[in-house]
Amino acid sequence: MRLIIFGMGLTVCLSSTDVRAEDWRQFRGTAGSAVSTETGLPVTWSAADGKNIAWRTALPGRGLSSPIIVGDRAFVTCSSGFRHDRLHVLCLNVADGTVRWDRQFTATGRTMTFPKICNAAPTPASDGKRVFALFSSNDLICLDLDGNLQWYRGLTFDHPNVSNSLGMASSPVVVGDTLVAQVENDSQSLATGVDVATGISRWTIERPKRANWTSAVTLTRAAGNDEDLVLLQSSAGIAAIQPMTGKTAWTYDEGASTIPSSVISDGIVYIPSNGITALRPPRGSAHPEILWKGAKPGPSTPSPLAYDGRLYSVNNAGVLISYDIKTGEEKWKLRLEGPFSGTPVAASGLLYIFNEKGVGHVVKPGDASGEIVASNDLGEVFLCTPAIANGAIYIRSDTSLWKIANKSAP
Repeated sequence: MRLIIFGMGLTVCLSSTDVRAEDWRQFRGTAGSAVSTETGLPVTWSAADGKNIAWRTALPGRGLSSPIIVGDRAFVTCSSGFRHDRLHVLCLNVADGTVRWDRQFTATGRTMTFPKICNAAPTPASDGKRVFALFSSNDLICLDLDGNLQWYRGLTFDHPNVSNSLGMASSPVVVGDTLVAQVENDSQSLATGVDVATGISRWTIERPKRANWTSAVTLTRAAGNDEDLVLLQSSAGIAAIQPMTGKTAWTYDEGASTIPSSVISDGIVYIPSNGITALRPPRGSAHPEILWKGAKPGPSTPSPLAYDGRLYSVNNAGVLISYDIKTGEEKWKLRLEGPFSGTPVAASGLLYIFNEKGVGHVVKPGDASGEIVASNDLGEVFLCTPAIANGAIYIRSDTSLWKIANKSAP
């Protein structure tokens, strides 16, 4: 039985939104790199006196999902209720944090998760016209930017065994007109490519039967690849998938982590595998080229970050490690106050890393060492990766969405 609801018979008007470099449209940003070209971001902020806190808005439920930014709107998901079966997709004005709309749904799949996380773990994604929200319960919701329901997929109705008791957290990605979602666990595992306009699956493929919380990354023609591909990571390694057909273009079979995700920089894929492995995708060949591997220790929960000629990783001890991006040679280490669940983001020559206790570390990386230039405590639990857009940092806690921006900025 397929549960799929279309917004038919309704007059739907999609809000026009320009494609802006400042947008942050999915997990780790529109490009999935966690790197922003924004300038003028604050270095210090304080919840105690409101320094550089543009606004803080209370949320109606918990979530690990990151906010995304499309034009003048921020979107975030939550789950509420005793069983976390009340699903929220919220839209806020980035100017003042007021809620434009809060659409609520009842989960159709299993909502059981590990106590640390909850149903609203995957980060939503947007194509600039629509917002796609996936929950651990395998409910996949499409809304336009004004909150009008476009379609609704209860994936559990199609695939009743795709769930686990710890919860799922893989975030969807948009590639052209296809939304790709991974729902993988120890029982039934799959990935599906969904038509963004209709919600109908273009393809569905089996995946390794092991719990997996990684998110897909996109290898694009713009990065010099022969075609747009979606890289699906699992314990088996990497499968490069054609987004329109679901066919496998190539694979990397030396295994990979099931928590931190890969990152792509200048067409090279950096995989949490054997520590970290650098991979050049094949061109005219069936096999990728391993440039280097063995950069250890590998990342813990946060995904690696490639920025300005270096690769950065946070290990289980809360140590930030800098590697030469061309060789994998370790350059320096910097101990931070952890623990960490969210991935570092970068802009204007600085790294922004939030720990679970609410402390936002601002690190200035150098050739020989890194320097903590500020540690700013917001006093709440943070498990997500921040977003950067419009000269500001957006970060959600268990209870709130925060906008951090220089008060002197327009």
